[in-house]
Amino acid sequence: MEEIKKIVENINNRSFHPVYFLMGDEPYYIDKISGYIADNVLNEEEKGFNQMVLYGKDTSVDEIVSNAKRYPMMAEYQVVIVKEAQHLSRTIENLVGYAENPQPTTILVICYKYKKLDKRKKLYKTLQKDSLLFESKKLYENQVADWIRRLLAGKGLKISHKASALLVEFLGTDLSKINNELEKLLLVIKKNEEITPDLIEKHIGISKDFNNFELKKAIGERNVKKATRIITYFAQNPKDNPFVVTITLLNTFFTQLLQYHGLNDHSSKNVSSVLGINPYFVGEYQVAAKNYPMKQVSHIISELRKLDMKGKGVGAYNNSQADLLKELLVNVM
Repeated sequence: MEEIKKIVENINNRSFHPVYFLMGDEPYYIDKISGYIADNVLNEEEKGFNQMVLYGKDTSVDEIVSNAKRYPMMAEYQVVIVKEAQHLSRTIENLVGYAENPQPTTILVICYKYKKLDKRKKLYKTLQKDSLLFESKKLYENQVADWIRRLLAGKGLKISHKASALLVEFLGTDLSKINNELEKLLLVIKKNEEITPDLIEKHIGISKDFNNFELKKAIGERNVKKATRIITYFAQNPKDNPFVVTITLLNTFFTQLLQYHGLNDHSSKNVSSVLGINPYFVGEYQVAAKNYPMKQVSHIISELRKLDMKGKGVGAYNNSQADLLKELLVNVM
């Protein structure tokens, strides 16, 4: 985030790099940076003649260089943005010559999503000198909830821990997807209103009571009645609650619980650090550890793996999701 802020600050101060090479597995920041350059370097009158968007599927490195070497018309700079540049991966090294001697009045933006340059090759080393080489890394799942809170804090808004966990569970680690849902939510919530599971259920359509997050908690508490209600709901709505997601989340939970049992220091800070979870959820692991001794946790992990294989059709035929969920509950609880 600090690197992003620095890039934006330099753009606002009109301190530009001749080439912005944006690469990596997380497209969200690549889109944000390229979009910010597109919106803020030139004014509307200048954009008509001096801003160009090319697409990797429909262009070549030679064509990019040819456009980049043009002079701006009635403006200080021209901006050339190459989207989907990952389609040029076989010939991208041909950009070395331009990167060594870029046109000073051109701002060339290369959006190289889902790929990275080979650090051993010349282009990577050349871009490190005077250009901006930015790698957009995918966040781990346990980092996304904090990312949501920081994003909303920047807009002067708050979100509860449970609400952010709910978003991560249903939307995964796709930051663009999460951001789109939050933008929709911001249109309907009141100023200074905290985003809660109730608001998410009402405006995004994610159930606050029947989800894997609540199932995990119910199982940890050995609350058979609540867990049964949730899996019944899952069985009735299989498309919205795929078995593979449920089994994966529970396997992660019990694997972390096994780690918890092996810790000497069960303080909230240490558990949070070692297990890679938010301190807010440490209490759930403390409760579950009392209900599931280490030996039983090991057995449950083994059973979950067998169920995972069954869910994928290995060693079992025509098992419905309802049957798999019932078997899961029996084997675990």
